[in-house]
Amino acid sequence: MSTPEGPDGWVDDAVRALLLLMPRMVGRAKRIPVPEALRSFSLAPRHLSLLSYLLFDGPMTVNQLASRLQVAPTTVSLLVGDLSRKGILERREDEADRRRRIIGIAADHQSAISAWLAPGAAAWREALAPLTPDQRRMFVDTLLAYEAAVGGREQD
Repeated sequence: MSTPEGPDGWVDDAVRALLLLMPRMVGRAKRIPVPEALRSFSLAPRHLSLLSYLLFDGPMTVNQLASRLQVAPTTVSLLVGDLSRKGILERREDEADRRRRIIGIAADHQSAISAWLAPGAAAWREALAPLTPDQRRMFVDTLLAYEAAVGGREQD
């Protein structure tokens, strides 16, 4: 076991703990069952992120979704087209600019998508609730830094 005296003492202990924890977290998240009403749609993790934004933040444009997902608008357009053909998403005209389309979750699927995302959201709320706002921000920033570091190494 590392000691705090070493330059990487407790950091190494934390890294070890996280390397053991992350696969368990991912495994548990993957075991959250897709509601029966959505099983036939072959939804993937890329769909989950898009649906999460629409569920929590409400309808938005393709460009807004692309910005939040940090992908190209053409990528979002393909996802939206796929989910629209399946009836999961709806496109409607933007009243302020009729050239733009607003994307939202179809009313028929709103409750199933909400039920699918609810266990994960509830778990995060329970885990984050005891933390101060600054601690929550640090936690999220740390996960974002980890994602960026892993992403940068994947490109090597």
